[in-house]
Amino acid sequence: AAIRCASIQGMIRKSNFAPICRIARRIHGRISVMSAKWISMHGVLVQGYGVASGPSKDYPYGALEKQEPIFKRRGLDLGQYFNGTLNIDIRPMTFELRHPEFTFRDVRWTDLHPPEDFSFSRCSLIHRHVKYDGWIYFPHPDTKLRNFQNPSLLEVIAQRIPDIRHGDEIEVRLNPRRVEVRPPAPDGRSGG
Repeated sequence: AAIRCASIQGMIRKSNFAPICRIARRIHGRISVMSAKWISMHGVLVQGYGVASGPSKDYPYGALEKQEPIFKRRGLDLGQYFNGTLNIDIRPMTFELRHPEFTFRDVRWTDLHPPEDFSFSRCSLIHRHVKYDGWIYFPHPDTKLRNFQNPSLLEVIAQRIPDIRHGDEIEVRLNPRRVEVRPPAPDGRSGG
């Protein structure tokens, strides 16, 4: 479906919407405009490290099991969500959390390494025509010692999704004011 940026731009300030339209024009079919506030993109569920839901080779427990009570004390209650992350590959696109809803600094959730910083931004997922609420979960790379993710991989904490499998296509809805999505660079590398 063609994206009609000109008509949508008339509803909101041009400066806020121009980056979305540039991306939509460059990557037809990978990203589309959902409304004046949210964008939609397609991704594929891929295998993660298994650390969030654990135990794993790095931790004798699930990371989220230890982190969730700390996040709750700091204002983000993840109790209604599945205790693990979905790893969603959005290649060739990349992302950056620009203005996350929550950033927690110096989270000491394990004695196996120094504290980490985490950021979160709301999102929603569409799987088999059903919408599930969630949060982009972003351990800051500059404070993370293990299991680095590439910039084309969204880690999402979401409501339990029945019968989801690795390789399933997922629609991801994001707020472009909080999450910047970038097309591949002209030379073909990820990011732009």
